[in-house]
Amino acid sequence: MGKTSHIGKMQKKLVLGFVALAVAGSLSACDDARAGADAAAKQLASSLAALDVGQLAVDGKEASAANDQLKAVFQGLGTKPSVTSGDVKLDGDNATFPLKYTWTIGSAAWEYSSQASLKKSGGKWAVQWNPAMLAPQLADGETLSVTTVPAPRGQILGAGDAPIVQDRPVFRVGIDKTKVGADQVDSSARAMAALLGLDVEEYAKQVAAAGPQAFVEGLVLRAYTADINEAKIVAIPGGVSILDSLSLAPTRTFARAVLGSVGQASAEQIQKSNGALRAGETTGTGGLEQKYDSALRGKDGVEVVGKPATTTAGQAPAAKVFFSVPPTAGTAVKTTLDLKLQQLAEDTLAGVGPASAIVAIRPSTGAVLAAASGPGSNGYNTAMLGQYAPGSTFKIVDSLALFRKGATPDTKVQCTPTLTVDGRTFKNSEGYPETSLGSIELRDAFAHSCNTAFISERDTVSQEQLASAAQALGVAVDAPKLGADAFLGSVPAAAEGTEHAASMIGQGKVLLSPLAGAVMAASVANGAPVSPQLVVNADALATQAQNTQSPGASASSTASPTATAPPTATPSPASTQPITKAEAAGLADMMRAVVTSGHAGFLAKVPGLPVGAKTGTAEFGNDNPPKTHAWIVATHGDLAVAVFVEDGGLGATTSGPLLKSFLTAAG
Repeated sequence: MGKTSHIGKMQKKLVLGFVALAVAGSLSACDDARAGADAAAKQLASSLAALDVGQLAVDGKEASAANDQLKAVFQGLGTKPSVTSGDVKLDGDNATFPLKYTWTIGSAAWEYSSQASLKKSGGKWAVQWNPAMLAPQLADGETLSVTTVPAPRGQILGAGDAPIVQDRPVFRVGIDKTKVGADQVDSSARAMAALLGLDVEEYAKQVAAAGPQAFVEGLVLRAYTADINEAKIVAIPGGVSILDSLSLAPTRTFARAVLGSVGQASAEQIQKSNGALRAGETTGTGGLEQKYDSALRGKDGVEVVGKPATTTAGQAPAAKVFFSVPPTAGTAVKTTLDLKLQQLAEDTLAGVGPASAIVAIRPSTGAVLAAASGPGSNGYNTAMLGQYAPGSTFKIVDSLALFRKGATPDTKVQCTPTLTVDGRTFKNSEGYPETSLGSIELRDAFAHSCNTAFISERDTVSQEQLASAAQALGVAVDAPKLGADAFLGSVPAAAEGTEHAASMIGQGKVLLSPLAGAVMAASVANGAPVSPQLVVNADALATQAQNTQSPGASASSTASPTATAPPTATPSPASTQPITKAEAAGLADMMRAVVTSGHAGFLAKVPGLPVGAKTGTAEFGNDNPPKTHAWIVATHGDLAVAVFVEDGGLGATTSGPLLKSFLTAAG
């Protein structure tokens, strides 16, 4: 009995031992299978990240064919993904696991997961090829590409948020090379150039250099004309007119020098943007459009779309969206421009041949209501960037400096026909009335613009005091609220002899812009220095630009290409004090005298509140007799205006009538 029991126990131990060995062998085999599957999964992930699966074991497709499909599917994304494999689940000779993809599409991250399968055959794990492994719902033969979704460009708004620059319909006219035979391309290009008024040889070269599928734009039209219409365009083989929209002002010339324009980025602009601009994108050129381009442009969106390899005959491929980031619309630039006054200023200057400008400011707020540069300025922003001797309009500054030395409008000064300073003879303008010679009131000398009377006071007022008085009136200083490129004047703080004498009549090295002339008059009307403002939300736009500017982007991309760097404003002397209401009242008294008893009597009948003014004529150049700048600045209620004509004769006879027309029409 005991022996039998012992044998039974031995047999039981042997059975258990065999079972243990069998289980151990099974576990070892399972571990080997998992390790192999894990390794195969990681190898697949790294191969997908490299966009090369040519060395993998693939089941269901030739490895080379799978590799070709992989490259074709992702080629349009223009980059490589990061791919990682997840936990492997084993089911005999089959294994499944997730793949996590991360793509950088523009500045966005596209992340998704797909499922991959492995099958063990002949001791090796082979990838079960399936397009959906590359992206969920990807069909066989479908390829992916990135499409840019343009952001709506921000508007430029005027006073009261009235739209100035906004999307308006246009026609893009040119040659579509898919619609003309190769033997006719050159003749069509030349015919189109002749129709559009382009350089024939240059446009023909552009068309010839473009690809066989290209549309080569020749001109963008706001509307058809009698000379350029749809019938004439399509009569040219390959000629097309494509309806589109573009950010535009109400008219082609409306405040163009201030606002700038929008068009396709040039090669130079693309290069300077350090990646912020790409070929075919629109961007601002000049003025506010360029200065605030990054804010106006907004941020483009992107879409990853799938296109099938084949489509139904006659139908365009149906694009399937796999990933999208919506665009962020551009931010509006809000300005103080009054659309009515701006257009009126431009209409007033329409017939002026030389460079010219009209600037209108609201003295109570500093708002720039109009800043027009005439056709003779040839696109340059004469109104805000011009640098010219102001002539006798600068006697407003002289008079303030004299007030601060104890003078009043009733103070007697000496007006002589001529005055010689260090061998240089100064005289009054042609036609100066003899009745206002001799010992006259400062008011009379100002009203009739007696040069010799003001120059004779050069020993009473130093050059530094002139500079101080200019800054007290808001000129020859910075304009922190303006929000645009501008020149507000330059008045030397030191000058001797004839140079100081010339400064007393707004010549020598004294320079103002028409904007500065309007600011000077506005400060008189306001009874305190006026700091002009054009862009209301300039600070917010600047902050936004800093936050969105791409790394390494050139700061010069926000500067106006037409603006020469203005001279640095003369530092304010320590003694500079802002103009007071009492001082402004004295100047307003004398500006009114220019109208009531001086040579701007033509302004007496302007309707509404009384007009105060000061004319100015400044000689320039080496001609004999010299050419002259014609100026007039004026106040009319809560309106200050400067009118300037570069080569215009006398301020009273040239700029004066323009001012009268503007004020009368402005109401």
